[in-house]
Amino acid sequence: MAVGPTTRRRQLGADLRRLREDKGLTLEEAGARVGISKATLSRYETKEGTVKWPAVDALCREYGATNHERQTLVELAKGAKIQGWWRSLADPIPESMNLMLTLEDEVVREDHYACMYVPGLLQTRTYAEAVHRASDIRCSESEIKHMVDIRMRRQELLEREDPPHIWAVIDEAVIRRLVGGRSIMRQQLEHLVSLAASPHITVQVLPFASGAHAAAVGSFVVLGGPAPELDVVYVDIIDGGLFMEKPKELERYKLAFEYLRAQALDLPSSVALLDQASKEL
Repeated sequence: MAVGPTTRRRQLGADLRRLREDKGLTLEEAGARVGISKATLSRYETKEGTVKWPAVDALCREYGATNHERQTLVELAKGAKIQGWWRSLADPIPESMNLMLTLEDEVVREDHYACMYVPGLLQTRTYAEAVHRASDIRCSESEIKHMVDIRMRRQELLEREDPPHIWAVIDEAVIRRLVGGRSIMRQQLEHLVSLAASPHITVQVLPFASGAHAAAVGSFVVLGGPAPELDVVYVDIIDGGLFMEKPKELERYKLAFEYLRAQALDLPSSVALLDQASKEL
């Protein structure tokens, strides 16, 4: 899978910090050796702002990096400015969605827990439109169409030659909530049944009978990067979302998702419940 700008930038920062610490240098000492300020080097390591590849090259030489390490990091620095397809869209995108699209363009897996609506990657167009009309009551029809078009474009990652694995645990409340009317909801449930047959999509339903569970706080997504240290958690909030990447935060949500998978129905039982719910409509 191709590595995108966010992953490149994060990987570059982590590797520069590791090399500096292995060399036993402070930020101030390392920066002085290559002619950049402590603040600039700190931004390089904390993944903020742009980087200049000649400075990365000089840092690698000071740190005693191997030729392979140096060349790899220089390439990461050069590629960190490459942007994804959504950057060319004429209409603005909320910042939280902008970051989600950037991260999602690079993931190798996504673990979704949904307690309100079907995860965006698994929505039909008509269901997505109904969700946006209900959630974004101040938006015009053109704005709703714009956001739904982006959501449909996001789903193209499922058609990649080597797509990420999508594991969705969906609360039974989601499949019982009538969104957009009976016909739209029936089509959405049938779509979930169809998607569940894919080898890279797993859908489980968390039934009401499971009682209290580990994610009563709400919906979330664990975005799995090419390496564990690049994982990020996304949590829905009103008017946007929160992104978390601290080890304790990641551990908490990953553990919650494991409990949810264990409490949810298995795949055949989940598909049977989805099929039953669609027929009831």
